[in-house]
Amino acid sequence: MSVFDSIRRQFAPIHPEGYVFIAVFFVATIALDWLWSPLGWIAAVLTVWCAYFFRDPQRVTPWREGLVVAPADGVVSFAGPAAPPPELGLGDRPLPRVSIFMSVFDCHVNRAPVAGRVTRVAYKPGLFLNADLDKASEDNERNGVVIEGPSGTFGVVQIAGLIARRIVCFVNEGTTLSAGDRFGLIRFGSRVDVYLPDGAQILVGLNSRAIAGETVIADMKLVEPLRVFRQS
Repeated sequence: MSVFDSIRRQFAPIHPEGYVFIAVFFVATIALDWLWSPLGWIAAVLTVWCAYFFRDPQRVTPWREGLVVAPADGVVSFAGPAAPPPELGLGDRPLPRVSIFMSVFDCHVNRAPVAGRVTRVAYKPGLFLNADLDKASEDNERNGVVIEGPSGTFGVVQIAGLIARRIVCFVNEGTTLSAGDRFGLIRFGSRVDVYLPDGAQILVGLNSRAIAGETVIADMKLVEPLRVFRQS
């Protein structure tokens, strides 16, 4: 391996969705530096942050029928039963749900939690409340994707946050996904909810960290006593 390859491996590639934003930040940096050097340095830091925000690192996804992986990087803000949004068509009874909150420092590329076929994509306009609040599931702008796979039907909802103003979805109805495939992105700070079929065993607790495409958040095949969690 060359020195260049070694250096390149230390940096995650940038998702194409970020190119325009990074270019705007870069031009603003030049303009502000010309006006007043301290402003240029501040803008340069923001430009680096923008590139960091749109990073798209490779992930190694565990695979076995029944495993459900995290769709987003971030902190688990909810793990328990909740009624899915009506536009998903999953009924009004509570289903197991895992919510992952993404700060502006987390990677915002979203990945499919399971393998299967996309049977529904439903966008709903709404508010831009703090995505860490539970009522954001009902009130905020969101985009829902329903995936039918061997282990059942799953709902994945991208929720815009306080700063986020754009939800990007890469898939359409009929798209076939593998677990860990990229299916969307949210700008800039948001949340993703996963609604699981009845019988799913949630394997993560509140405030635990999740890595999109790698962290196993639930198992449809596991038979063991319900897990409890404590902080230490």
